[in-house]
Amino acid sequence: MNQAIGVIGGSGLYSMEGFEQNEERVVETPFGEPSDVFVGGQISGKQVWFLPRHGRGHRLLPHEINHRANLWAMKSLGVGFILCVAAVGSLKEAYAPRDIVLPDQFYDRTSRRAEHTFFGDGIAAHIGFAEPVSHGLRALLLAACEAEGAKVHDGGTYVNMDGPAFSSKAESFANRQLGFDVIGMTNVAEAKLAREAEMALATMAMVTDYDCWHEEEEAVNVQTVIGHLMANAALAQKVVKRTIESIDVESQWMEHQALEHAIITPKEYWPEETVKKLGPIVERFV
Repeated sequence: MNQAIGVIGGSGLYSMEGFEQNEERVVETPFGEPSDVFVGGQISGKQVWFLPRHGRGHRLLPHEINHRANLWAMKSLGVGFILCVAAVGSLKEAYAPRDIVLPDQFYDRTSRRAEHTFFGDGIAAHIGFAEPVSHGLRALLLAACEAEGAKVHDGGTYVNMDGPAFSSKAESFANRQLGFDVIGMTNVAEAKLAREAEMALATMAMVTDYDCWHEEEEAVNVQTVIGHLMANAALAQKVVKRTIESIDVESQWMEHQALEHAIITPKEYWPEETVKKLGPIVERFV
């Protein structure tokens, strides 16, 4: 079965060379409005859907992003693989601004747990999340980064804070003491929801700053973040394009069967309205 590929990141990603844009689609979801319209097209004959996480023009703060709508919509569009491009602060001396980190773990310090699952309302599910990032997709990202000459770090823990304010020094030092590698405000919800929706996900974390722990560096601010992101925009496009070209869209990985033993509620108890709301998430079980 051919699966589409989703990309969540800045709106500049879909201006890459080789992307044949042919559609902009508004997707209505039972969880509300996604961040923006979905931009669809082909890369090397593969269907790709792009979504700017914060909306075009960066209109949404991290806590305003409707992750459930974004990921439900991706699933409804036939997406089986998701590449996330995310700005992060570095918590390690070795991870310098403009480096790329490919996280393999997450630590959730957010306070929005109810918005990190599709389930509830009569259907209970508990996904396995010990390995929250797709090994297969991360390996393809790593190969693409290396082929494009990026300074890339394979593996690491992404700690997710609420935001929208950046860390205090006390928080930054505490996160370093706990051994975390990078810090951001958005990606853990995407990873959890992608797993529930049986989509393989991997993240390319673009280091933009040293948070505020580094005594020899200026504390993080918006100008610093944007400057480093813009500098790495062309590299990000090349890495994403190369990764998409290497994905076998007929692959069936463990992430594509994540709900197989995760739903606890017997099917005879599933409320009809909840089944309708979940739609493409549970359709293979109905």
